Amino acid sequence: MRLVFLGPPGAGKGTQAMQQAEQRGLRYIATGDELRKAIAAGTPLGLQAKAYTSTGRLVPDEVIIGLARELLEQPGAEAGVIFDGFPRTIGQAEALDALLRERGEALDAVLYFDVSSDAVVKRLSGRRVCRQCGATFHVESLPSQRGDVCDRCGGALYQREDDRAETVSRRLQVYQEQTAALLDYYRAQGLLVRLQADRSIAEVRAAVNAAIEATARRRAPKAAATGQGSA
Repeated sequence: MRLVFLGPPGAGKGTQAMQQAEQRGLRYIATGDELRKAIAAGTPLGLQAKAYTSTGRLVPDEVIIGLARELLEQPGAEAGVIFDGFPRTIGQAEALDALLRERGEALDAVLYFDVSSDAVVKRLSGRRVCRQCGATFHVESLPSQRGDVCDRCGGALYQREDDRAETVSRRLQVYQEQTAALLDYYRAQGLLVRLQADRSIAEVRAAVNAAIEATARRRAPKAAATGQGSA
């Protein structure tokens, strides 16, 4: 099974994607994280990406797709993958479709985590991170029992610049502008599944499970007709 999880910052898609990948034996791919690893490791693609990021430029789509190609060729990806937050543009979506066609594969579903801007701002602006160990807390839903001090190591907690309310609002505006066309693209293909993410983690997990199981049932007759497995 090949899935894409999309949603604005703070929608909770990363948490759900990692849980589903572990539960179902799928490869979890967050291209942003993988790109940072490639840059740190000094791989050929990492060096290409660094040439852009070091000067504040966006990494071009061809580098991102090259990274996706490498990750899909690694052991374990043949069982299926979940892309977290990728693709981000129509160009990336079209390139991913072409890459999967080369492999005789295709996306099975795109799950969109729909959450209100107010909820995202509340979630992210309340986040606090330990300067020492990196542990994450939330002033309302997961507060440290020691106030502004980390429960785990005693380090000072702080609010990241990206988590300030005004910054979050700007990030959301940019995201919505970028992804409106992407959602239309996948809707036209009949792949888009919209999930209401303004709920508890457990409730969203149940909705994700239901969406994936429905996708698997739709996919089963096609796999049987082509002689493919049900992974």
